[in-house]
Amino acid sequence: MGALLEVKQVWKEYGSSIVLEKLNLTVKEGEFCTIVGTSGCGKTTFLRMLLGQEGPSRGTLLLDGKPMPAEPGPDRGIVFQRYSVFPHMSVLDNVTFGLEVTRSRLLGRLFGGARRKAREEAAAMLAQVGLGHALERYPSELSGGMQQRLAIAQALIKKPRILLLDEPFGALDPGIRADMHALVLKLWKESGLTIFMITHDLKEGFKLGTRLLVFDKPRLDAQAPNRYGATITYDLAIGRDEPALLDEIQGAVTETSRFIHDSR
Repeated sequence: MGALLEVKQVWKEYGSSIVLEKLNLTVKEGEFCTIVGTSGCGKTTFLRMLLGQEGPSRGTLLLDGKPMPAEPGPDRGIVFQRYSVFPHMSVLDNVTFGLEVTRSRLLGRLFGGARRKAREEAAAMLAQVGLGHALERYPSELSGGMQQRLAIAQALIKKPRILLLDEPFGALDPGIRADMHALVLKLWKESGLTIFMITHDLKEGFKLGTRLLVFDKPRLDAQAPNRYGATITYDLAIGRDEPALLDEIQGAVTETSRFIHDSR
């Protein structure tokens, strides 16, 4: 199987500030990549480049061997930590809206049978994420876990090939997080999605991912902390139980975080 995504010598700079440098990565379709690292080391910036919201300053991003589109598209979905749902729409309308936007570009505004079909597809997706009983509720009537299920349904309704998760479970209680882990693993196995997920919880990264990417700054300058950018310092094919490796990575990330904090 060929590469789905290729990252070749990618840098990201904002003026004189270097956020990311020398990123190199090849990902096959169906991999589940979890991403960890200290705050401010460019993890979300990397996701934004994969989404198409930003482009690299230098280097190349390839999707199926072609340059990554310079704007978000239906082939890439994203879920944020904060629930990105429309508060004035019902659960069903929130998910139907994504289909209406995509299909109306081709067909014009959806009416009649086309709109009915879109709502049926949205209802089926909501049933798949465990919200089939809540179609007519509004986001304010949902718990945090239910709102995040809704956000996942929004992202998946367009049938993306790549799903980007930016700390999607960081605001949830431990019990609800466990339920969401089970849901994401189920959807991943059933759909063949390629997933990139940022997490601050190393154990979560090992539990969910098939591959762990650690973003870190191997070069640090206390006098000019933005002189060097972060890169991928670990790229590990992982199983489900790697305690010794987890401790090693946790120590490295903690030490880097302490150095950056002291240099500010």
